[in-house]
Amino acid sequence: MGFQFQSVASVSPFLVDDLGVSYAQIGTLIGLYMLPGAVIALPSGVLTSRFGDRRMAGYGLGLMGVGGAIMVIADEYSIVFVGRLTSGVGGVMFMVVITKMVTDWFAGKEIRIGLGIMLTTWPSGIALALLTQNALAESLSWHWVMLVTSGVSFLAMAALMSVYKPPPGSAAVQQGGPGLLAIPRRELVGVSIAGIAWGVFNVGFALFFSFSPALLADRGMSTAGASSLVSLGMWVTVFSVPLGGLLAERTGRPNTIAAVSAIASGTTLALMPVFDAPIAFVVAFGVGIGGAGAVMAMSVQALSPENRGPGIGLFFTWYYAAMAVGPAVAGKGRDITDSAATPVLLGASMFVLVIFLVAAFQVHQSRKGQPAPRSTP
Repeated sequence: MGFQFQSVASVSPFLVDDLGVSYAQIGTLIGLYMLPGAVIALPSGVLTSRFGDRRMAGYGLGLMGVGGAIMVIADEYSIVFVGRLTSGVGGVMFMVVITKMVTDWFAGKEIRIGLGIMLTTWPSGIALALLTQNALAESLSWHWVMLVTSGVSFLAMAALMSVYKPPPGSAAVQQGGPGLLAIPRRELVGVSIAGIAWGVFNVGFALFFSFSPALLADRGMSTAGASSLVSLGMWVTVFSVPLGGLLAERTGRPNTIAAVSAIASGTTLALMPVFDAPIAFVVAFGVGIGGAGAVMAMSVQALSPENRGPGIGLFFTWYYAAMAVGPAVAGKGRDITDSAATPVLLGASMFVLVIFLVAAFQVHQSRKGQPAPRSTP
């Protein structure tokens, strides 16, 4: 998913030149990968109870491959739009289900570490994209980049369908899970706050790896060199996110780790346009993002096991809504200001918002633990 998601940002200069699109349209394409989630994340979570985790995840990966194939034959913006939307639908299905699969395996067994390890695959794919996709587009064409993302998606589908096994006891939970309307209101509010926080956190993350290469290029770096340097920050997260999950488990204060992560990441992005120390900033950002597992695991705190299917669907509905809007707004901001720093500073403001959302979640969870008032006989 990370490798395919980054493909539009990696080849954005070629799309601008070849198709004559604006950076606002590039931002729309980046966000379009997430836009379907605002509509189908919840149904995907509910349908998992009927069709099973492995089958639904396989359907998602298949659609990701089909969407990439459509973009291979694209020669105008509208076809790129359709292909990106198709990939986004598949990506939503896959992400919702794969999160539930990991949660089922690790719930009660260091869930933040388990989710942290899963989350490292996202920046790993993005880092690999930053290292290879721009160079591939330069040597061949941007269509070849889309072909590779399509092929990787189909290979992942084959691997998952042939290898994955559900954890013991998960079938009973899947078949007996209630619908969204049966989930208690307090759980709905809690998972909604968690979903918004996770969405905003990832908007800030996406603006870093999507727009900071352009900021570095404006300072004299080559496009390929800037992308490679930003990929260094992605590789740092491969280690920092699992370690952040481990720290959250060992300290027993996951929400504090989430808030500290947001402070560190936001501060780094705010300083990046001001000071010329690119290596230090990309490494610092990668370290700061290490609390991602703690932010994502807020959904587990909010939901009981029998409500995970539709509850995680709702969690990702908020996440995808934020991710669909954020990059498009950032791209429009760059067009208006004509400054590569604008999207980066907007990313910094997203992490400030995460701090307040984590605090709101903490307050909500503390109230949730209070006994309900007794009714008068």
